[in-house]
Amino acid sequence: MATTPLQTVADWPLLFRELALSSHDERLQLFYAGGCPAADTPLADVPFVALDFETTGLDAEHDEIVSIGLVPFDLQRIRVRDARHWLLTPRKEMKENSVVIHGITHSDIDGAPDLHSVMGPLLEAIAGRVVVVHYRYIEREFLNAGIARRVGEGIQFPVVDTMELEAQLYRKGFSSFCGRLFGRKPASIRLGDSRSRYGLPHYAQHDAMVDALATAELLQAQIRHRYSEDTPLSEIWI
Repeated sequence: MATTPLQTVADWPLLFRELALSSHDERLQLFYAGGCPAADTPLADVPFVALDFETTGLDAEHDEIVSIGLVPFDLQRIRVRDARHWLLTPRKEMKENSVVIHGITHSDIDGAPDLHSVMGPLLEAIAGRVVVVHYRYIEREFLNAGIARRVGEGIQFPVVDTMELEAQLYRKGFSSFCGRLFGRKPASIRLGDSRSRYGLPHYAQHDAMVDALATAELLQAQIRHRYSEDTPLSEIWI
């Protein structure tokens, strides 16, 4: 299994062109051939897709994806009509504590497909778009590891991490240092708490489809309050 190392890449469009030629799986070839926006693309011109997973645990090397939700959007519109949702049968047993969190039971996934069966439509849905997540160490690492287990090679793609954008404001820098110095509890950067700071409505959490929608709305709000439509993509992607 060739798990692709995950790291920040200086030139994502160039890497995509290279991977379109070197990947062995046809679905990955088509994904990379779909290209990637350039780093200097204004945020107003970027096609995004919010992605969220529910999993059997938190270790991408040993746990599996059980639910995928995605919603395409841009700064002006969230395309709910084009949203997709899949329940999957994992190759690992679901842990009791994860079932308590996301509420997906064995009966819910009875007869559900394996990730391998939905790779084509999933990659087609995110191709050409910049993936937006809330905590990249779930969606990017789990998809990389899950695909690698099935086809022998992983996947690389840039992400905008809405949690990281909140961390930059509330967990890093001088004001955060002063807060720690005086014993103040740091602001929560969880999805629901982050949304509340922008006046966004409360949604029930740990449903992949709902969390993808919530993440899309959060990024729209973050950009509206802290950036501009002319801000280059390179300022917020990883």
